[in-house]
Amino acid sequence: MPLLVAPALPAGSFAAREQPHLPVRPGLALRPWRDDDAPVVRAAFDCPVIQRWHVRRLDSDDEARSWTARWAGRWRDESAASWAVVEADDRPVGQVGLRDVLLTEASAQVSYWLVPAARGRGIATGALLALARWSFARGGLHRLALEHSTGNAASCQVAARAGFTEEGVARESVRHADGWHDMHRHARLATSVESGADRDDGGGSVGVGDPDLGGGRGQ
Repeated sequence: MPLLVAPALPAGSFAAREQPHLPVRPGLALRPWRDDDAPVVRAAFDCPVIQRWHVRRLDSDDEARSWTARWAGRWRDESAASWAVVEADDRPVGQVGLRDVLLTEASAQVSYWLVPAARGRGIATGALLALARWSFARGGLHRLALEHSTGNAASCQVAARAGFTEEGVARESVRHADGWHDMHRHARLATSVESGADRDDGGGSVGVGDPDLGGGRGQ
């Protein structure tokens, strides 16, 4: 049964190129994950706040290495992408990425998290802005969406500061350790008019964002 609408992006739109390094601001950047990042990732997943919203943990160094290694394959098969958020010393302090990439619709879900020491400095907002700029200007995507529990006020603040418009609440759509949670929906379009949110000043008080949103939970 043929489609009556051409795919928004052709196969190979991501895989035909190397995953890029992306500047955020002086002393802050996004880069692909490496094997030697595994100890930092395992330590991050020990954070109770990340575990609460992620609904996952890592129990061994091997699991952490598997987590970092999987992203190269997901970039090649164009299903997802993840970047380490790194400061000037190149040590990861968080993650930002794309989940549920659909080239046919030019859309993806967004995810992000930060280690405790990195919170409160505008890092999550800056990283999300850098990812959005690349996704629209270079990646060819049309729509980025994210969901977070209505109990996760910090993630809501990050989404709003990065220009993701509120679209409503999906009632009891995701199960956490304490039961079903309503999920707050946000999205940003390539056609959105740029605003002050696109000029991140590094300020503000932001906490951890949902590490995996929508169907990307646990990745």
